[in-house]
Amino acid sequence: MKVGYARVSAQGQSLDRQIDALVAAEVDNIYKEKVTGTKLNRPELVEMLAGLGEGDIVIVAELARLSRSTKDLLQIVEQIKSKGAHVISLKENWLDTTTSAGQLMFTIFAGLSQFERDLISERTLEGLAAAKARGRVGGRPSKRNEKADVIEFLYESGMDENGKHLSIAKIAKKAEVSESTVKRIIRDYKRITEI
Repeated sequence: MKVGYARVSAQGQSLDRQIDALVAAEVDNIYKEKVTGTKLNRPELVEMLAGLGEGDIVIVAELARLSRSTKDLLQIVEQIKSKGAHVISLKENWLDTTTSAGQLMFTIFAGLSQFERDLISERTLEGLAAAKARGRVGGRPSKRNEKADVIEFLYESGMDENGKHLSIAKIAKKAEVSESTVKRIIRDYKRITEI
């Protein structure tokens, strides 16, 4: 079965051009949607993907109608392929997974996308290493340095009005930090004092 998917980003836009192209491609059923491609929850797309079976073909007028990002496109095409179905773009004729050449092109496209993600990750790690070598560290400034001594003192010797050790919540309130910060500092403190 041939299934068409048409989408525009706004309610005022027309699906006519896409529908005409899909009708000319002799699709059996057209899923129509007026929602931005950046939204993950696209009800018609979800319904279409759920209904796909072995040998079905999803046809779109152009790739931008199916997805607005490379990552999203790859995920959607993988979902289609996992059902044993295929995808064809009428505008980008290199995407036709019903043919060996189309499968190869999609594999190359996916490989290039993964390569790009790996390069970005590699460059980020190199940049962090270079910054660290120069004494700079990324991330949010640690509250541990500012409040650690106070928290460690309260944990070791702080008592409430009943003569009991202070709870995590009371230490956090007195030190003006979150309970998770107190827990983290106490955990580090215990680790250091056990050595």
